[in-house]
Amino acid sequence: MPESPSGLTRTSASLHRGIRAMADAIGTLLVDTFHFLALFAIGATTVWSAVAAFFDMVAKGRAGLSDILLLFIYLEIGAMVGIYFKTTELPVRYLIYIAITVLARVLIEIVSAEHRTGTDILIVPGAILVLSFAVLVLQFASHKYDASDRLATDRSVKSDE
Repeated sequence: MPESPSGLTRTSASLHRGIRAMADAIGTLLVDTFHFLALFAIGATTVWSAVAAFFDMVAKGRAGLSDILLLFIYLEIGAMVGIYFKTTELPVRYLIYIAITVLARVLIEIVSAEHRTGTDILIVPGAILVLSFAVLVLQFASHKYDASDRLATDRSVKSDE
């Protein structure tokens, strides 16, 4: 005897939940696999580039301030990859630190290599100041609005639904 419509609806809903749970598990596995592969590729490329830059400095017999800042950029990228690997959260502050370091290298290039003065010399420090202010705002916001509090609130809202 065929199932009643309500029994068919329950069976269909149960099957749908099972398929959705399996699709979610497979999707999570694929996303996590991509993240790990991408993180290892980025980390390996960062190490490779840092080592190559270091050996270029050794071959030149000296390291200028711009070269040292380049190594700091590689260090910050490595730290950012490590933090993302451990927490799966992208630290935006590290991106801003990298941008500030890059701008410092640009400023050194402008002043030392080209000996230019004018708007270039004012724009770059202005950009560094704006980025420094952004770090300050992010620091203030992260202390005032703790991410763990927000995550706990998000989880309680989802559990209520």
